[in-house]
Amino acid sequence: MTNQILVFASLGIALLLFGWGKIRHDFVALITLFLLIIAGITDPTEAFSGFGHPAVITVAAVLIIGKALEYSGLIDLLGKWVMKIGSSLLLQIFLLSLLVAVASAFMNNVGALAIMMPIAIHLARKGGNPPSYILMPIAFASLLGGMTTLIGTPPNIIIASFRAENYGEPFGMFSFTPVGLVIMIAGIAFITLIGWRLLPRRAAKKSEKELFDLDDYISEVEVPNDSDLAGKAISELYAKTNADIQLLGLVRDKKRIHAPSDEALILGKDILILESDANELESFLKDTKLKIVGDKKFRKDAEGSDKIAFAEAVVMADSTLIGRTAADLHMRSRYGINLLAVARREKNIRKRIDHVIFRSGDVLLLQGREHLLNNTITSIGCLPLAQRGLRLGYKTRIPLALGIFFTSIGLIIAGLLPVQVAFTMAALAMVLSGVLPVKEVYRSVDWPVIVLLGAMLPVGAALEATGGAALIASLILDLGGSIPNWAILTLILVITMFLSDIINNAATVVLMAPIAIGVADGIGVSIDPFLMAVAVGGSCAFLTPIGHQSNTLVMGPGGYKFTDYWRMGLPLEVIIVALGIPAIIYFWPL
Repeated sequence: MTNQILVFASLGIALLLFGWGKIRHDFVALITLFLLIIAGITDPTEAFSGFGHPAVITVAAVLIIGKALEYSGLIDLLGKWVMKIGSSLLLQIFLLSLLVAVASAFMNNVGALAIMMPIAIHLARKGGNPPSYILMPIAFASLLGGMTTLIGTPPNIIIASFRAENYGEPFGMFSFTPVGLVIMIAGIAFITLIGWRLLPRRAAKKSEKELFDLDDYISEVEVPNDSDLAGKAISELYAKTNADIQLLGLVRDKKRIHAPSDEALILGKDILILESDANELESFLKDTKLKIVGDKKFRKDAEGSDKIAFAEAVVMADSTLIGRTAADLHMRSRYGINLLAVARREKNIRKRIDHVIFRSGDVLLLQGREHLLNNTITSIGCLPLAQRGLRLGYKTRIPLALGIFFTSIGLIIAGLLPVQVAFTMAALAMVLSGVLPVKEVYRSVDWPVIVLLGAMLPVGAALEATGGAALIASLILDLGGSIPNWAILTLILVITMFLSDIINNAATVVLMAPIAIGVADGIGVSIDPFLMAVAVGGSCAFLTPIGHQSNTLVMGPGGYKFTDYWRMGLPLEVIIVALGIPAIIYFWPL
């Protein structure tokens, strides 16, 4: 009994931390695991056994394969085709949602969404429509598509492993397809015909500069020959004033110098390109005795200005920027880019821009050398939101990538190899054949998800071993009383949905699967429909931006508020329950 109390206490702390959202999900999972070790419930020698679990290995391999399919040129080819869509908003939403859903069935759903987001934003702006009408629909479509196959989302892989532990045989590659396909078709139909109409209209922007009104904040200041700053390092410029200004570059002898280092010298007659608001600029001019240049735009006329570009980028969940500031990272000297502005939940942040702590989903306005900007954005874990050029040299590898992928699926379906072995071999083949560059192998793995799974699986095992899962199952059965089995199945689905809106979906499934098995055993029915209900519910994080990375990813670019997700998410979840329960019972009888 004492062990049960300790397990529930640890899980209670975990749920609070997950819901709080200030600590990363993988760290919360590790904290929970360590609490159980300290309490003596989890054996220290078995603490990290979860990292060798077939589900964890499979998730890592699937992420690598998904990145390889992207690098093969397949996704770019589809993207090029999608760019030819007409101006019909309905058609754009339908085709983009369908493409994201299908891609999500065979690769990481966040990856599928990230690939299509720049295309979706470009189409929205081209058609004069707000991106808010398109981005949430395709984010939800990525979750719907993930339900349809074993490898579509980590919860399905985890559920398959629970079935293997109880029946000796996991769910197959397409065991999830009948139920998942029904839900996906209904979901996309709702999104296309009704769902987007429930979303708020955010003003459509034509370009990055209009989005942030840059010219209102960029000024040009001349350094006189007799200035105290002439001959001094740029670092002394900041020491001279308390004003919140950023030096973006300078013009010298009609040539533009982009993002100079703090050690570079300021010379007389230099034109400093500064970013600040009007009040901060006035304060800076008083402190330094410099003078603002007239109406002439030196930065635009100077030689080299045509090679300086602006780009919007959204901070991904695994970005190295998260939790840090531009000042910490020395973005100007290390990466050669200027951070101009940050947009977060419809608010443009300008004050002390170098000291803004980055969060997942933030939209950054960056300035850098045109030929390097997109590569730099990608290297820091951000997603460029401008229309990207296609990768050259990869298109000829589409047949090879698809051949490797479908061979691995064939080996799984034929029962010749278990899924974790077949997909790991496929991942290795993708690298050895040159489809995926070696340097991208470890970048393609979402390590926070791997750590989360590796830490949560022993936690789920502790919940089961102490009898905690059986206790919760019995409480659900008592609560259900004399209601029919399908109603209890519905209750499991709804509870899982609710949890997935608050905590990570993989963690939700790890906790709910043993409870669902206990409920099924308690009423004497097959565990399969109950595991399917947990799998579906784990993918239904449609009510909040924190339930799934896909939702977080579109929040900044779409200008969504926290409550906007309810508008389309709640009716979608009602539809899923209404259609999902009959579909589960039909394909997986009680």
